[in-house]
Amino acid sequence: MTEEWQGWREAAETALYGDGGFYRSPVRSPEGPAGHFRTSVHASPLFARAVAGLLARTAGELGVGTVALVDVGSGRGELLTGVLAALPDGLEVVPYGVEVAARPPGLDPRIVWCAEPPRGVGGLLFANEWLDNVPVDVAEVDGDGVARYVQVRTSDGGERLGPPVTGADAAWLERWWPLSVPGERAEIGLPRDLAWARAVGSLDAGLAVAVDYAHVRGARPPFGTLTGFRSGREVRPVPDGSCDLTAHVALDACAAAVPGAAELTDQRAALARLGVGGGRPPLSLAATDPAGYVRALTAAGEAAELTARGGLGDFGWLLHRVGASPEHG
Repeated sequence: MTEEWQGWREAAETALYGDGGFYRSPVRSPEGPAGHFRTSVHASPLFARAVAGLLARTAGELGVGTVALVDVGSGRGELLTGVLAALPDGLEVVPYGVEVAARPPGLDPRIVWCAEPPRGVGGLLFANEWLDNVPVDVAEVDGDGVARYVQVRTSDGGERLGPPVTGADAAWLERWWPLSVPGERAEIGLPRDLAWARAVGSLDAGLAVAVDYAHVRGARPPFGTLTGFRSGREVRPVPDGSCDLTAHVALDACAAAVPGAAELTDQRAALARLGVGGGRPPLSLAATDPAGYVRALTAAGEAAELTARGGLGDFGWLLHRVGASPEHG
């Protein structure tokens, strides 16, 4: 029997998003993404409150009373649900959940569920841990110093080297992730650049934000970051539909794929601007308001997790403003 070998991008596309794929199958993943990995959305409601604040700030900059919130890679709508619960009074929001999976039961009826970002809206487009799940090809340098595509056997994740990397993929590697030493590997991020450009291009005006595991040129991991997750545990990446397949994002390349000014920062700094910090409440509050002190202490612990060095605080935030260019808040 001949084994089926494919490039990683093709194999992951089928394994994640094909019929019966990891993100489509209610049998393989009945709990949705939340059953397999924990994002900032699941770590604390403070994250959704921060996004609600960013949405309100964006509406103010646009000078509108009704604003769109486009959640790309919406999972089961957890972020949208949290943001809608945290909206300030008087702000009217049209929420969109962008996801390949079917609409979850019991979701707030205000949420428009769609497979692609709506075009021509104004507001906030927010993509939390979406780009790392946009499939990419993997390249590895052979013994002669030639970067070749890595091919994978879909049944068990076995790998072999395929043809040399050429064309636009080779140009992307040369610019963003140059390889030279035999055994070095890279994830070719061009599909993510294009996906991000399309997402930003769907906005008429407002702010587009991508939040993800990230690295930048000059600090790329020498062997890439491709891995799998299943039931909260990191596992060997096998493109058979049984696990999530993910790799860190070259966010600097995504930034350059969209015309105009972009800002790259980390989650710790971004959330600090939105009022999320890990400072403990004063001990004196325990005497005057014990219940309030406990609530504040809990919030401080959650904020500390969201902003922790070596953890969620190191996530990259990429911000693109579309239309007007107000001062950053």
